[in-house]
Amino acid sequence: MKKLRSGYTTGACAAAAAKAATLMLISGQAQDQVDIPFPDGTRVSFQLCTCQWSDPDHTTTLAAVIKDAGDDPDVTNGARIEADVRFILQDRQQDEQISIYGGKGIGTVTKPGLAIPVGEPAVNPVPRKMIREAVTEALYLSAITADRPLAVTLSIPNGAELAEKTLNHRLGIIGGLSILGTTGIVRPISAEAWTATISASMNVAHEAGVKEIVLSTGRTSELAVQQQLLLPEEAYVMMGDYLHFSLEDARKHGFAAIHLAAMWAKVLKAAMRIPQTHVRHGALEVEGAISFLATLGTAPAVLNRLTGSNTAREIYERLIAMDAHDTVRKVCGAARDYCQEVSGLPVTIYLVHSSRRIVESVAGNLS
Repeated sequence: MKKLRSGYTTGACAAAAAKAATLMLISGQAQDQVDIPFPDGTRVSFQLCTCQWSDPDHTTTLAAVIKDAGDDPDVTNGARIEADVRFILQDRQQDEQISIYGGKGIGTVTKPGLAIPVGEPAVNPVPRKMIREAVTEALYLSAITADRPLAVTLSIPNGAELAEKTLNHRLGIIGGLSILGTTGIVRPISAEAWTATISASMNVAHEAGVKEIVLSTGRTSELAVQQQLLLPEEAYVMMGDYLHFSLEDARKHGFAAIHLAAMWAKVLKAAMRIPQTHVRHGALEVEGAISFLATLGTAPAVLNRLTGSNTAREIYERLIAMDAHDTVRKVCGAARDYCQEVSGLPVTIYLVHSSRRIVESVAGNLS
């Protein structure tokens, strides 16, 4: 199998663009390439796609980096991350030597619970630190300008359009994308990125006063339960395949109950107590699944007719064809029991069909 290639976060790209723009502001010379420090102490070099004056008076510079997310299916891969930089007049209220602003395509935080206060541009703490460190390096190349405050404005020209493909609106990030990253590195199909988003969603839900959280493995499952549950938007958390993590995180956030929506293969894995439900963490072995159904008291005649199934979906289709709905319900019950054991909370399971219908549900039974 080909090794997947890592890339760089929007935060790292923004830091590189900000450093290049600052160097040009100081020297008057356009930059083709800059290197910046990363949180782990390493340094990485970035190519600039643009570095130029952005006004006729030569008071503001603009630099940009094209984001390379490696082999990660990131919505911002190939996006143009811009920074324009200018000196600002000394203000008695100016606490920061380097002030960071959001420009076109950068979202604004509108809900509490995130790492950035409401009203601020959605530039996370580590990217802010990386930007300030990179700009400081450029500033201190000139002792004359080192004490003059700077304004760094970040932009992603098509950020508003790209944000429509994300769940930013649910987190309360409106008008564009977030500048993200905790290491500067994007690792393909990163668990860190997924779990960070799950935790951020739960933070927002908690701050919004949500008592019952909805975990779903995908958009189809989520849409199915949205039609039935009258809960606020903040209650819905897309957990993907991170079942065990999401259950534990829901407990840590102090929610009163969990609604969990998933399709058959994911519910079956939960019933079998498999904490990570993606196929890369172990394809569901059909023979093992049939053996598991036997432990639930499934009749031998039903088990015999499941022999030869190729996938979890085929197991389900054969069960339905045999009207073995009691076995399907027992699987949902076993999934509920596992989820309640992990979370310590009452968990209602919703089994969702690909047609976005809830075909089975089992209520939580913890008092």
